[in-house]
Amino acid sequence: MAAPLSADAFLRALKAEGLTVVEVGDWRNHHRNHKGPWGPVHGVMLHHTVTKGTARTVGICRDGYEGLPGPLCHGVIDKAGRVHLIGYGRANHAGLGDDDVLQAVIDERALPAANEANTDGNRHFYGFECENLGDGQDPWPAVQVEAMVRAAAAVVRAHGWGEDGDTSIIGHLEWQPGKIDPKGVSMAGIRRRATERLDHAASWSRETTATYTVVNGDTLWSIAARKLGAGARYTEIKSLNSLKGDALTVGQKLKLPKK
Repeated sequence: MAAPLSADAFLRALKAEGLTVVEVGDWRNHHRNHKGPWGPVHGVMLHHTVTKGTARTVGICRDGYEGLPGPLCHGVIDKAGRVHLIGYGRANHAGLGDDDVLQAVIDERALPAANEANTDGNRHFYGFECENLGDGQDPWPAVQVEAMVRAAAAVVRAHGWGEDGDTSIIGHLEWQPGKIDPKGVSMAGIRRRATERLDHAASWSRETTATYTVVNGDTLWSIAARKLGAGARYTEIKSLNSLKGDALTVGQKLKLPKK
């Protein structure tokens, strides 16, 4: 069991990981603690917002809307990679999810498929909402994905999680049946990169080490399979190069993430 970090410790952890943090209003005291317990905490959950525009996104996540009062997370990660802290404590982000998934998070083992909604996730997870329309077309800029990795890693590092596995970090789609977020970004990739960060000091930066020139017949999937060892990592190439679609041109230069 882990008690939630203090608000100040949470802020320090994010900044130590090299993140740009924007403090919004009295975020430390904006919460839903009067509606239920906050803690023990066991993991970090990532979402997409289904919104466009940073100011509007931050406002909605802070204030909520009819039927779902804010805060809707603890931090909003915008497309420029900034983390806007909007609340701290219990937040309306996770909702009910699968108790078997929660146990897997606690055990840091492979996640089972979520097929029940019987456990209060707002009590047990830190939440980051990430600005994206969630339609599979809105791109995920590399700087935003890197901030998602760093924010998740910051919390895991602060709690000393991750010794037995990487599933202290999950997506909403892995928690609650029917959810799809964060759509368009690989949670396996996020976890792999966070684990890599945790092998280094918080100040470490993950650098791109290679470029690739597109040849006839290439697809993002085939390049990822050949150069990174897994076709599913094509989303990392797409994000790193800020590609809006999957079409490639012969002779096009692509930056590749570390293998």
